[in-house]
Amino acid sequence: MNTDASLFRFQQASLGYAGSPVLRELTLELRRGEKVALLGESGTGKSTLLRRLRELRPAEVAWCPQQPGLVPVLSAFHNIYMGRLERHPFWYNLANLVWPLAGPRAEIATLATRLGLGDQLWRATEQLSGGQQSRVSLGRALYQEKPIFIGDEPVSALDEHQADELLRLVCGQHETVVLALHNVEQALTHCTRVVGLSEGRLVLDAATDALTAAQLHTLYRHH
Repeated sequence: MNTDASLFRFQQASLGYAGSPVLRELTLELRRGEKVALLGESGTGKSTLLRRLRELRPAEVAWCPQQPGLVPVLSAFHNIYMGRLERHPFWYNLANLVWPLAGPRAEIATLATRLGLGDQLWRATEQLSGGQQSRVSLGRALYQEKPIFIGDEPVSALDEHQADELLRLVCGQHETVVLALHNVEQALTHCTRVVGLSEGRLVLDAATDALTAAQLHTLYRHH
């Protein structure tokens, strides 16, 4: 394991697509063990930054995108199992598709219970509510058991009580967490650091114990 505590480092970087920058002059360092909330209005570059972080350390990152990207006709079980497809040979994955094996069944059943999906595990995800689909997507990321969790609004479809429970689960299971959130109270409760973006630039970087909700709400007043 890399003994350097620095995981990601940007120095006056420009991030974007096809030569069109979304984030400009970004200077930022993220270190192992941090729980980082990424805040800012839609279009400020949060998703761009998260995707770049994922690209830099793909083998270490459990990725939970904003759009669940589930296979609609497959069960919640099978969608969660997909988090580990790369670990197993084709024949094992095929066998698990046709007749789920005892090991994955037990592991995923336990995880599903923690996610509040215990009684939905064998339903096709197209039959689930939006909130349930979000929890399946979160389960798929958790089942990867990687040291870094990167989530793009992973609990935005859930009520605050459910969201708090699942954020505790995410932060408890992963050494390092980077989350795009829209709820400033969640950021202050579950994260150790807040990075704020506005109009494609970093405008805030501070420890959560030095911040108030009122300060963070100012990130959402630019029009």
